[in-house]
Amino acid sequence: MSMITTVTLNAAIDKTYYLPRLELGKLTRASRLYADPGGKGVNVARVIQQLGMPVTATGFVAGSNGDYITRQLGQQGIAHDFVSVEGESRLCLNMIDESTGVSTELLEPGPVIPAEALERFKEKLSELAGKSRIVCFSGSLPQGVPAAYYAELIARVKEQGAIAFLDTSGEPLQHGVRAVPYFIKPNEHEVHHLFDDRPATEGELLDKLRLLQQSGIKLVSLSLGEKGSLSLYDGQLYRTAAPKIEAVNTVGCGDAFVAGMAVGLAQQLPVEDMLTLAIASGTANALSARAGNVNLDDVRRLRGQVTVERE
Repeated sequence: MSMITTVTLNAAIDKTYYLPRLELGKLTRASRLYADPGGKGVNVARVIQQLGMPVTATGFVAGSNGDYITRQLGQQGIAHDFVSVEGESRLCLNMIDESTGVSTELLEPGPVIPAEALERFKEKLSELAGKSRIVCFSGSLPQGVPAAYYAELIARVKEQGAIAFLDTSGEPLQHGVRAVPYFIKPNEHEVHHLFDDRPATEGELLDKLRLLQQSGIKLVSLSLGEKGSLSLYDGQLYRTAAPKIEAVNTVGCGDAFVAGMAVGLAQQLPVEDMLTLAIASGTANALSARAGNVNLDDVRRLRGQVTVERE
């Protein structure tokens, strides 16, 4: 029961363009291009596999783009079991201006998911969750999917005795936390949105994290950008600092963090080591030219440079 399943309800082809300079209204030729199966949960799956843990990717795919996603996952050695729907899976474009390092993203909406496919997916998820220790839900909901759908899926996962991770935002997160997943990874804006208020001091932020934990969520990690992250686990606060690096591409770093956390939990590491692996994985992703990719040697090296302090 060590398998991890990742859920990407709006899978994509992630295309990363490196451009000498990006100017609006001008013809621009890319110096290089990478195309990978993507969407946040697919990124999580790829990093889990790169960290050496068995994983299955699931969700919805559509059309020729969906065929490309599943074919490429197979070529990358990542097990997959998606529900196919009508329409076309989306393209997500990330254009990196090499003169400034600035990243500009364009994200297509993806297919509309019909009600019967939502029911089919619930059945598939129950089956996969029954073989899994952890199920990671990541990313936005496609068109046609109700805001409470993640909450319904989390309940199914828990019924099967598996652990649910949730990394989303907005209404899906508001509904999802009520289903009490094991782990969530909001940023500061998302925490404020959950409590329907404005930015606060760090002390007030911590009070909100404690309220989330008191609701039954065992592990809450809050990203503070360059300042690192704050995590509450079983009532104990941990402050982590990431190694200083020259980032190449920051898209997918949060997904790599989730992957590291899932692998750490599946391996039953102590919480400090789980957090260290998560931070090292997220940092290693930033050193890669492709989204949702880590080099295992980078992860091993960076683990020694992460600091975790109890407070």
